[in-house]
Amino acid sequence: MKNWLQSLKGFWAAAFTFLWIIIIAMQWVSFASVLWLEETRTLVLATVTMLALVKILLPLRPWIEFIVKAATLFFILYRTLVSYSIIIPFGGFANRLDQFISNMSPYIWFSLIAWLVIEMLPLIVTTKQRILVFVGINIAALAVLDSFTPTVLWEEVAWMVFAGMGWLVTQHLQFFRQHYPQGWKHIRRYPYKIAANIAVIFALIIMAGVNMPEIEPTLTDPYTAWTQRNSSSTVGINNGAGAMNQRMSTASGYSRQDNLLGGGFNFDYSPVMTITTNQRSYWRGETKRTYSGTGWSDADNDDQTLNDVPMTAELENTQETRHSTEQVVQTITMQNDQSYPVLFGAYSVHRVQSVDRDSRADGLRWKPEQAELLWSPSSRRTAYPKTYTLLSHVPVIPEKELRKKTFNELYGKNKQAVYLQIPNELPKRVRDLAQNVTSSAKTPYEKVGLLQQYLQRNYAYTNNPDLSRKRSKDFVDAFLFEIREGYCDYYSTSLVMMARSVGVPARWVKGYAPGQQTFSDDATTSDGNENMSSYSVTNADAHSWAEVYLGEYGWVPVEATPGFDMPLLTEQEDSKTPDTPEVKDQPEPEQSAQTAQVNSEEGTKIHPVIIAAAVAVIVLWGAYIVWRNRADIHFYLLRLRKGKPLTPEEKVIVETERWLRYMRSKGFARTSHETLRESVGRWSVESPERASILHLLLELFEQARYSLSSVTAEDWRKVRQQAALLHKKG
Repeated sequence: MKNWLQSLKGFWAAAFTFLWIIIIAMQWVSFASVLWLEETRTLVLATVTMLALVKILLPLRPWIEFIVKAATLFFILYRTLVSYSIIIPFGGFANRLDQFISNMSPYIWFSLIAWLVIEMLPLIVTTKQRILVFVGINIAALAVLDSFTPTVLWEEVAWMVFAGMGWLVTQHLQFFRQHYPQGWKHIRRYPYKIAANIAVIFALIIMAGVNMPEIEPTLTDPYTAWTQRNSSSTVGINNGAGAMNQRMSTASGYSRQDNLLGGGFNFDYSPVMTITTNQRSYWRGETKRTYSGTGWSDADNDDQTLNDVPMTAELENTQETRHSTEQVVQTITMQNDQSYPVLFGAYSVHRVQSVDRDSRADGLRWKPEQAELLWSPSSRRTAYPKTYTLLSHVPVIPEKELRKKTFNELYGKNKQAVYLQIPNELPKRVRDLAQNVTSSAKTPYEKVGLLQQYLQRNYAYTNNPDLSRKRSKDFVDAFLFEIREGYCDYYSTSLVMMARSVGVPARWVKGYAPGQQTFSDDATTSDGNENMSSYSVTNADAHSWAEVYLGEYGWVPVEATPGFDMPLLTEQEDSKTPDTPEVKDQPEPEQSAQTAQVNSEEGTKIHPVIIAAAVAVIVLWGAYIVWRNRADIHFYLLRLRKGKPLTPEEKVIVETERWLRYMRSKGFARTSHETLRESVGRWSVESPERASILHLLLELFEQARYSLSSVTAEDWRKVRQQAALLHKKG
């Protein structure tokens, strides 16, 4: 054991160098995990870990070390192939060996390449300059991959910088040891001081990085400029096909394709429409009811009725609320030349008042079950309406009443089975999560409220989610358990499927958020109604949300995306609590999607434990500095109190009071009738090892108090030195 510990002491530089190389290698394994199979990743991680343990803990002769590593490598390879059922061992040793040899390729090459690279680096990168070049190249490579791939590599870069700093420190200490052996022998006596100084430097760097202000770059890199230029065509709020391979390849806008959700997008603030209305609303477009595992499909919606739209006639809504509603008038003026599959309006549209300022309604169809106003012109030459006016009946939601309604009271035999559809491939953990989140709720309304609260509090909003974390084939499962960040499509789809998992009928809705309120003359003069307001809606306001079916109360919209504010009418505005499924109405315009991104996007940050450790190191370092200079601080405070600097005689007396307090703490008390000389004489008998120091301190005190000879600064410093020796005597 002693020989092993002694060998470790002489091997510390090589061990630490290898440790930094392992950390750098781990960052490349982290990036490659997206591209590799799970068994390949496991194999390489196990190989790298094995190399680290053998190299650091077993400083053996080179040929013995080679045999140990080779044997361990083949053992790891065999166990990995067995664990992932690549080989199923049976028969005797010869049979198993034949299986292993037949199936080891290509896996063995990953292990051998990892071994070769890690063994060669310490032999090549041997100087400070080479370390800087090597680490710099790795950081630059990760930065390029961070920009040109969907993977966010900020944490990997941070670990790379940390390993590079550690490697430079190790190289510096090794250089000092080789070129200044006497100095190295001296500093070896104080290893804790060296470690403390290194820890303080690292902590200061970490804290400086954490508190560095975020500043937008002055210049845009060519790749970002190119993607922004090529994203001008509005494709939708999700990327659609190919989203996994393109980081931010599309612009926000009304989605035309919902069967493959996910990916990322750029915010596009080009105007879509201006809406003048007496009630701020979400502008509803289409709804979907069939979830495929990757998105929403229209395949099962073909059985629904389509009716012609007679102008000014009431439009039937087969699932409209049987309770009170509020009338909302809205005039939509389109600001672009695009054609959409629907006319947008507040839920639910009750009447079409006019289209393009006249009484025609050619090309409009009404879907009563979904309450959709479809645009399907008989001729392609028929242009999408430039302006239209709709009248909607927005349901007033009786929250207090709804909270008490049980499943049986709301649905009875009308279970709305088509809106409870769940694909067989949906992972069980999604349903289990929904059950766990809503276990404390009794009614459908309360269950939906808990689901909404859970999604808003536990997942981060971003328009560019980190898809490198995605493993599951199911869109909802990947969001809830792997990606854990996203935008409205992720939240709304997850809420619908989780609600269905607990027996609440739900459907997916897409359209536009209310937009930004403007102040135009049209808003106050439209129809002579002074309560009218005008809203400007852009492609960045494209949005999706959920609607849940609550029996006789009809479909109730639910906003699950954090940062978005759904305007709703309720009978009991003051009864709002955090567990309700709606976000309370506010008089101010709702935040834009960009604001939600800025406020909620978490980015990639340093782990709180690392920050806490850095803070603790800096606090301890500061406390040590204060403790070490406590005498000078004490003199400074006395100087402030007296209003003038202390003389050397006064400093000697102050130091004497300090070492007397120390003696008292050790049990050497003075009696009231004793002089200091008598006390020192008694203490010298009780503690002979302190006698010489005590007599010298006594002599310096008497010189300062009673002698006519002057006391110098050197004298009071000598008192401090002797007092320090007194402390060391224990």
